[in-house]
Amino acid sequence: MIMPSVGRSEHLDLFEKGIARKLDFSFSGTQSLRISQLLEDGLLEIGAIHTYIELYSRLYVDLSPNVALIAGYKADRKGNLYTGPSTEDTPALVEAAAFHDGIVIAQVNELVDDECDLPRVDIPGSWIDYVVVADKPFFIEPLFTRDPRLIKQEHILMAMMAIKGIYAEHQVQSLNHGIGFNTAAIELLLPTYGEQLGLKGKICKHWTLNPHPTLIPAIESGWVESVHCFGGELGMEEYIRARPDIFFTGADGSMRSNRAFCQLAGQYAVDMFIGSTLQVDGYANSSTVTRGRLSGFGGAPNMGHDPHGRRHATPAWLNMITEPDPMQRGKKLVVQMVETFQAGVKPTFVEKLDAVEVAKTSGMPLAPVMIYGDDVTHVLTEEGIAYLYRAESLEERRAMVAAVAGITDIGLGVDAKRVAALRQSGKVVYPEDIGIRRSDATRSLLAAGSVADLVEWSDGLYNHRQNSGAGNEKTLSPRC
Repeated sequence: MIMPSVGRSEHLDLFEKGIARKLDFSFSGTQSLRISQLLEDGLLEIGAIHTYIELYSRLYVDLSPNVALIAGYKADRKGNLYTGPSTEDTPALVEAAAFHDGIVIAQVNELVDDECDLPRVDIPGSWIDYVVVADKPFFIEPLFTRDPRLIKQEHILMAMMAIKGIYAEHQVQSLNHGIGFNTAAIELLLPTYGEQLGLKGKICKHWTLNPHPTLIPAIESGWVESVHCFGGELGMEEYIRARPDIFFTGADGSMRSNRAFCQLAGQYAVDMFIGSTLQVDGYANSSTVTRGRLSGFGGAPNMGHDPHGRRHATPAWLNMITEPDPMQRGKKLVVQMVETFQAGVKPTFVEKLDAVEVAKTSGMPLAPVMIYGDDVTHVLTEEGIAYLYRAESLEERRAMVAAVAGITDIGLGVDAKRVAALRQSGKVVYPEDIGIRRSDATRSLLAAGSVADLVEWSDGLYNHRQNSGAGNEKTLSPRC
């Protein structure tokens, strides 16, 4: 089975019942614990844990599907599909099967008579072999919705450091935010703290990002010029429809997401990737695969690395050059933004990633590392920022990581004199080194303190109570 995202328990029932044996995937989220258990019980074999675009690429090389099972909002009687905001990776999956002797079966919420009854055509009917009308709408998980009420002061402090010590420092204009409360805090601080620093129009203009509700205040405040989305987000449909100047929408008004193209944009076209992880070792290698949990990586390894094929220059990319050499190239900023301890007092910084042992016990040829340390340019914690791209040796790199690792074993492995020297050189900064008072990191800085505030910012268009798929509009195709 090839599943970019293993999001339903029914997906794994196939393995528990013995129908399927081997799984190639990218992300598992809520099913991460069960995947680990099935692997331990010998009921499931992992082919590889991919980044999204890596898995899509293999569909056209050595993992071409014989049958593709997909979902859409609507189909007409010729098989034309409307997949709308949830188009995501559907075209990549369908094309790999349809043009290589495979069969494509589409599950839809509704069947209409004619193409004119579809808002638009996202997948042509000639690519589809069978259409099945489901007895209930397909499930959509609001994966990227974060309630501002759960943002802590630590998140706000880290967000302030990110904006002032990284975004402004390196003139980051195009970026991707990973999922989490840390990055949600950054989005909600742009219209307040970012405005205080006079940064509007200078940073954070172009985004490759799912339509995060927490980005609404920044959009409405004029910070954002464009957002291209990997997929949709439940409840954001009408807000997106009202902002075609920002989002990529069709003539019918609904968003057209494309995970493959957005992953390419996140790889080659943005200045920076910033996201969190579950474990980081002393050299900044990181992984979300831990003992008893195989959550996968999603798009992080793709966007969280420096693509050596890039040739266009931007101020942030050029700012990573540390040596005056005419053959030097720039570098994408890759920022790991983590708290020093996870929930349950588990240290984020560890001597050896659990992924190493997981690989041994599971028979994997390689440790499932999410982002390799040599791609990480910055590590940001509640303690401070380590500017790793400036490290002159592996030993110094480890000392810089330790300087921001708090009271973890890694953090306690560096002495105060070394930390002071790193701060003096500017290779590590603490909040006070860049004019940030820890006492200023309060929830009053958030542009929205609750989901209700986000709804108000959207003028009522963000529907956080929505619990079923969108796409039941009777909009006519402009071609009919």
